[in-house]
Amino acid sequence: MKAKQPDGLYQNRNGHHILRPHDGRRSNLSLVLQSLYDSPELTRADLARQTGLTKVTISDLIAELIEEDLVGQTGMTPGRRPGKPAVTLAVREDTRDIIALDLSAPDVLRGGVYSVRGEKRAHVSVNLRGRVGHAAVQATLDLAQKCADQATRPILGIGVGSPGTVDAMGTVIAAPNLEWSTVGLQDLLCDRFGLPTVVQNDANVAVIAEKAFCDASPTLVRVQISRGVGAGILLSGSLVLGASAAAGEIGHVVIEHHGAICSCGKQGCLETWISVPALRQRLDNPDNEPSETLAEAGRRLGMALAPVVAILDLQEVVLGGPTDLLDGPFLTACQDLVNERTHSEFRRDVTMKLSCLGDEAVLLGAVSLVLRTTLGVS
Repeated sequence: MKAKQPDGLYQNRNGHHILRPHDGRRSNLSLVLQSLYDSPELTRADLARQTGLTKVTISDLIAELIEEDLVGQTGMTPGRRPGKPAVTLAVREDTRDIIALDLSAPDVLRGGVYSVRGEKRAHVSVNLRGRVGHAAVQATLDLAQKCADQATRPILGIGVGSPGTVDAMGTVIAAPNLEWSTVGLQDLLCDRFGLPTVVQNDANVAVIAEKAFCDASPTLVRVQISRGVGAGILLSGSLVLGASAAAGEIGHVVIEHHGAICSCGKQGCLETWISVPALRQRLDNPDNEPSETLAEAGRRLGMALAPVVAILDLQEVVLGGPTDLLDGPFLTACQDLVNERTHSEFRRDVTMKLSCLGDEAVLLGAVSLVLRTTLGVS
């Protein structure tokens, strides 16, 4: 199953796939891979039963996947089954590397080399301090090169979580903190490395990781608090991008009309209160009491989240970011305000919790993006 870069032949400008004659086979290959990814040690007969495909079709597909070193034979079924023992199969974890990039932190770009199961094989970083615009683009390319140099197996693809608004074709429409405007990052990386590449907003990438690696609810909002503030939204397992690829961009919602000037040019954006740099700066002020400062920041986030919780009838919200900032007064105040403003006899209180993925959420989400794009595995 040759992994290919999505382009105009595969997607329209809204990111919707355009079906072609051979897409049916690719869909069947993805179906088989997904089954083996979820349940290793299946036989060809098991796969036929699970997928509804014929045994002949399954045998043909498995032969192709074995030839591509994506699937391997792992043993034989126990002899208690009727007839001869059958060969068991699984997705091979030792034949591909995935490059994942996280561009969301304030002062450093982080990357890694991962297996198809999300096992970290190498970690690299590039200092970002003071680098914006073209210099930040070059830092991203340098990071990807360092990751490629660490890879020891054929690279399946590159996944990137970027701050800002990112369209379905991987163009960063606007990332004010990096001073990026209409940067075709996906094309730049693909042209540089000749590999399937997918770029998405960091918050969107992180919410995909919650579903893929934390078994989170398929309907979920995850707020990513780092250099900026954004939310990723899953509805019934599908990522919500919005009409202009800006769904979840809550960081630039104005919550204080006479507040601080934001990097986007507006005044009093949520990001000026609860981004990591903003929170650190407030906590460094000796006139501010830490617990109350964090609680007030949590309430500000709650103001932005309450309408979202009500509109989507959410039961769960996940927060991602530094534990020392979010765990405690921040989380408690945010949850209390959201429940105070949305509770009714028809709606249960929302559960709000910190991500189980720590600072790996964007990187693992980037791994999942590559798997979705190249192999159809989520």
